[in-house]
Amino acid sequence: MNGRRWQVETLARATALLAWIAMLAILFAQAEIQIEGARGWAAGLPTWRIVGHPVLSALFGGREVTGYHVFVFSFMAAVFHLPLFLTLRWSWRLEARVLGCLALFWIIEDALWFALNPAYGLPRLTPAQAPWHPHWWLGVPVDYLVGVTAGSGLLGWSFAARQAPARQEPS
Repeated sequence: MNGRRWQVETLARATALLAWIAMLAILFAQAEIQIEGARGWAAGLPTWRIVGHPVLSALFGGREVTGYHVFVFSFMAAVFHLPLFLTLRWSWRLEARVLGCLALFWIIEDALWFALNPAYGLPRLTPAQAPWHPHWWLGVPVDYLVGVTAGSGLLGWSFAARQAPARQEPS
């Protein structure tokens, strides 16, 4: 396969993967809307909470830690790793792809929670309406910027790490 064909096929695979992630995010956002309703960050759920623990707070971007989110995040990380267990294959490239997909999934899912939630809509994605996002920059939660940057970087590296086949010189 020549280099150009490899690039086109890689772009097609990456695009299909992003479409799949977006579809998963739509489904999960809808499920969370049904679970949380108009009250974000598990505000109305019967779950435990840890507030003010410096290490846990840092892991959760300055938010309080809830049992709901610990288990939902852990569950989705396990789901995204399932293909590695099904195939019994692991590499840094595959791990980067899984983690990149997971990061992008959570950012898309969270934005869709606002966009699709009848109690919100994207115009209400503001610090006043979403106090569980404690850090904002350029009008969006910092988590979005970090997640898109990290997720895109990991995903891009995972595709670029597999080198295109060397071009063969015509004989």
